[in-house]
Amino acid sequence: MTKSDPTTPTQAGASDTGFVLATLAWTLQRDPFGKLVLTNSQGERFEGVAPVRAFPVQSPQDGIALVGTDGKEAAWIAHLAALPSAYRNLIEEELAGREFMPVIQHIASVTSFSTPCTWTVATDRGDTQFVLRGDEDIRRIGTDGALLVADIHGIQYLIRNQYALDATSKKILDRFL
Repeated sequence: MTKSDPTTPTQAGASDTGFVLATLAWTLQRDPFGKLVLTNSQGERFEGVAPVRAFPVQSPQDGIALVGTDGKEAAWIAHLAALPSAYRNLIEEELAGREFMPVIQHIASVTSFSTPCTWTVATDRGDTQFVLRGDEDIRRIGTDGALLVADIHGIQYLIRNQYALDATSKKILDRFL
């Protein structure tokens, strides 16, 4: 095993993130078909594991389960930042391919202040329009001003902090809250 080998467990020690890197009881790599394969300390192979966030909105970097195709947890990751960078990159790549939650950065306009109405927004993935079915499709999450907005097709948009939005966005949003 070499340092560049993504299956090499990292020895205990401090990382640049402030977390302590523990010796892992498993290895993680991609198979020739691009699927994640986890091998535990007993030598059991779990092909096609998928990372699943326990708290995807409020604490996306903490509490990640690696779940097998049977739906059972094969490994638990308390803090993503505590993993060696090779493992962290594999998990982040897999999560990026599975998760789709655009972050609303600006609300440009709405067709009406009654629902259903069409919102025109700028997100971290580009400008888009979606239909808001009802006021109940805007949910507060946590205590730091975060909101989840669900469109008519079930796509969820995140507003990380409603108080940090620009004045135009706040004014439009206030009419629905």
